Amino acid sequence: MMRRRSILGKLLLPALLLLAACTTVPPTNVHQPMTARPQYRPETLAASLAATGSIYQAGASRTLFEDRRARYVGDTITVTITENTSAATKSNTAVSKTGSISAVAGPFVGFPAKTFQSGELKANSSNAASGKGDAAANNVFTGTITVTVIEVLPNGNLLVSGEKQVAIGHGQEYIRLSGVVNPYFVNAANTVASSQIADARIEYKESGTISEAQVMGWLARFFLTFLPF
Repeated sequence: MMRRRSILGKLLLPALLLLAACTTVPPTNVHQPMTARPQYRPETLAASLAATGSIYQAGASRTLFEDRRARYVGDTITVTITENTSAATKSNTAVSKTGSISAVAGPFVGFPAKTFQSGELKANSSNAASGKGDAAANNVFTGTITVTVIEVLPNGNLLVSGEKQVAIGHGQEYIRLSGVVNPYFVNAANTVASSQIADARIEYKESGTISEAQVMGWLARFFLTFLPF
């Protein structure tokens, strides 16, 4: 009985590993980490150490006319994704080359045969090559995502990163974004366009049965890699 269970366990283990591989999160190239907790500012720490008993707390309050745009680690910024890129290239090449040669020799003295009395040599060559290529790409990506400031650079720029997961049925969609934001580009509503983010890394990936159906199986990829035909 124990031997039967061990054999059953060995058979079920690969199946469980395959199922686990099907539900893995797609890899990402955005800046890590994707979120960060707010850091304690000096005035907040001082206020927590010395409680005055007043409603007003210097570390937790913000003035009425203070700018609400993000500027600290842990603050959030809403990014409007408006990526519309298009590219097209066209090439046409035609090369041709022709050549001919002709030579005639007079009668050869001393040869009794008529075949060697005179000779004529002709040669023709022709080379032609042509090529044509067209390529076009058009990508449109629109949407919104709220990211977190994970680092404040020495010059004041903000390194932001964030992820949005949307589960629809048995599949999941992952929208990820990271990059460097200049605080002057952030408007009063704490929103910035994706076209104004430096070193922007924007990803839209899926996981689930629909995305797996579009990927070639590992065994087919193996034979496709090694077979020469």
